[in-house]
Amino acid sequence: MKVLGQFLLFHALICAASHVQGSVIIKGDLAPEGSMQFMVSVQNKNGHVCGGFLISEDFVVTAAHCDIGLKHVILGGHNWKNSNAKKIEISNQCKYKNYSDVGNGSDIMLLKLANKAPMGQNIKTIPLAKKNTNLSVNQECSVAGWGKTVSTGGLADDLRVVNVSIIDHNDCQQSWGRLPPNVICAGGKYTDKGFCQGDSGGPLVCNGKAVGIVSFNKNNNCTYPDVPNVYTDIREYVDWIKYITIVNSCPL
Repeated sequence: MKVLGQFLLFHALICAASHVQGSVIIKGDLAPEGSMQFMVSVQNKNGHVCGGFLISEDFVVTAAHCDIGLKHVILGGHNWKNSNAKKIEISNQCKYKNYSDVGNGSDIMLLKLANKAPMGQNIKTIPLAKKNTNLSVNQECSVAGWGKTVSTGGLADDLRVVNVSIIDHNDCQQSWGRLPPNVICAGGKYTDKGFCQGDSGGPLVCNGKAVGIVSFNKNNNCTYPDVPNVYTDIREYVDWIKYITIVNSCPL
């Protein structure tokens, strides 16, 4: 019964994340001007839904649970409302074949852009971590996004970033009671820094490479929670990502 209770609590917490728009960076700072030019605001007709990051001229990586009527992306500026930022329509969405919900993992999606992003001073790609990339406990990485800075606040216009440390996987699993496969834990537990409800799709960046994708955290608790933040582990999906970007379409 205890195990069942833990699973039901876990399921309720993570499912709530898919219904919250925007991104939440807690105890972070404004991103330095000219940094993180790979960051993308993923939007529907109502505006900002999730974060994302540019990996090629015409592909953006985000979380699969961000599929909430997506229409376009905004890139090329720390303030996504800036008139100089570039808006590009989304032509296709590719979710990993095993994805069903965040509780079962594989929370990753590629967005095919209708037009190539104009690479230059304000728009750049970020390299992905390789399959054999090692992460060490307490290694310092970073996560960024637009949005709230407290649980009850409104979305912010300017990109914010915070440093977080990698947490031991066994520690993370004990804290949550259950974890989906292929995830990384960083920030949250043991600190007052990290992301919170709705900061989905943005990258966990370690040594200049995208290692994880913001997936879920404890429901609506930005004070900060007693469980780690959880990211999809990009290293487990690099072959899939490479295949899609080469064939330029979603696999059947």
